[in-house]
Amino acid sequence: MKYQVNFFVNEEPVELYVDANKTMLTVLREELDLTGAKEGCGAGECGACTVIMDGKPVNACLVLAPELDGKHITTVEGLADRKGNLSPLQEAFIKHAALQCGFCTPGFLMTATALLKENPHPTRDEIKAGISGNLCRCTGYKRIIEAIEDVAAHTEGGERK
Repeated sequence: MKYQVNFFVNEEPVELYVDANKTMLTVLREELDLTGAKEGCGAGECGACTVIMDGKPVNACLVLAPELDGKHITTVEGLADRKGNLSPLQEAFIKHAALQCGFCTPGFLMTATALLKENPHPTRDEIKAGISGNLCRCTGYKRIIEAIEDVAAHTEGGERK
C-alpha cells in the first residue's frame, strides 16, 4: 500500500506516494536524489544519515517514509545558500580539515547545525555530548570539535553575524 505524503525538503514542497516500509533515507536518496545523507549502519547508531526534521536532528534510517507527512526536512544539500555559498559550519570544516573520507561529514554537519541553533555558544563538553551520536573512523574528533567551536565563537547560532 502506498501513502501520500506532503512535506518540505530544503524549503521546497514535495508530494510523493511512498511504501509504508521505506525509510526517509531511502526516499531522500532514491526518490529525491539527495545523496548527502549516507547509510552507515541502518540502525541509528552511527549518525551518517542525520538530517534535521522540524528543527531536530534525526537518523533518517529510523524514520519511516509515511512519517514525513507535514514535516520540514533539511539535508546537507540545504545548508548552502541559494547562491551556493557554503554555510559557516561547512567553511569551518574545510578550514580545520575536519574531514577525510567525507562519509560521516554530512551527518556531523547536520548534528552540529542543529546544536548551534539550539545552543549558539556551547562549551566543549556540550559539543562533545551533542555529537556523541555521530561516529568518525578517519579524523578522530579533535578537528570536528575545533570547527564547531570556531563557528560558535564567530557566528550567532551558526548564522553569519
